[in-house]
Amino acid sequence: MATNITFHPGSVSAGERSELLKQRGITIWLTGLSASGKSTIACALEQTLLHRGKFAYRLDGDNIRFGLNKDLGFDGNSRVENIRRIGEVAKLFTDASCITIVAFISPHRADRQTARELHEAAKLGFMEVFVDAPLSVVEQRDPKGLYRKARAGEIKEFTGVSSPYEPPENPDLHLKTDECDVTQAVEAITEYLVTHGYL
Repeated sequence: MATNITFHPGSVSAGERSELLKQRGITIWLTGLSASGKSTIACALEQTLLHRGKFAYRLDGDNIRFGLNKDLGFDGNSRVENIRRIGEVAKLFTDASCITIVAFISPHRADRQTARELHEAAKLGFMEVFVDAPLSVVEQRDPKGLYRKARAGEIKEFTGVSSPYEPPENPDLHLKTDECDVTQAVEAITEYLVTHGYL
């Protein structure tokens, strides 16, 4: 880490920015197995919030892994660094009063906790959403054929098959996507945002 740098604060306070934009920022962190429904929910939520006139943005594998994190693989260290970077980027968006929707497997509790603490230290909102579906269900969905390839040994260290997933122990919201549809999931998240003063 560079030591010859000095943080230079801006001239716009967090309160002023929120007042002018008429909203408070929060990071909504969707975590769960591949094919649990994270990206589908994230896309629908982003659209819902934008149509309500809110500044919202979605961060997921498609816009992070192909750009900012394209230098990272899927080994243990790369996965940790992947989530660290996402946490930092989400913090910047949320500091700008954006409702930031993060949709990543993020399999390790410690990495998700680090992201939460990063936000809490900056007095920024953070909501962990467990997008939960049984392994049998996500393997049946398998829209990209990834589980089939993992079972065949074609993909190494695949979360849920050959690499562990640590489910949240106390998420802010628990969505069982084998029991609810996308609309109901979005409604549940929206209700949380209303209850906590973000909408």
